[in-house]
Amino acid sequence: MKPRISMITLGVKNLKRSIKFYESGLGFSRKNTESEIAIFKLNGSWLSLYNLHSLAEDANVSSEGNGFNGFTISHNVKSEDEVDKVFDNAISVGAKLIKSPQEVFWGGYSGYFADPDRYLWEIAYNPHSWIGPED
Repeated sequence: MKPRISMITLGVKNLKRSIKFYESGLGFSRKNTESEIAIFKLNGSWLSLYNLHSLAEDANVSSEGNGFNGFTISHNVKSEDEVDKVFDNAISVGAKLIKSPQEVFWGGYSGYFADPDRYLWEIAYNPHSWIGPED
């Protein structure tokens, strides 16, 4: 078996708002899909957005919950300047500032924002190694 994450699906409260955020805020390209789901092709995987309650129902779990959900999504880029650009663009379309980009304890540069459904995104530059598919 070759380990991989093929797709991450985020349960969202307002699909239209979330599509706008990911297209305009992060510059993700949406695949042509039916109207009740949005799929964005990333470099080596896909990100999908689906109605929160429908996703929870599909998994046979409650859609109720709050607070930190125990994970973050990281988007690694190739420079500190690129961290700032991606971060600023996301904030300009409604991301909530959680932690401004800054030098961090492990020697890199990163910041956190929350998307419209409070999923935490880390935008990071790692000067020690590239994390992700080779370009």
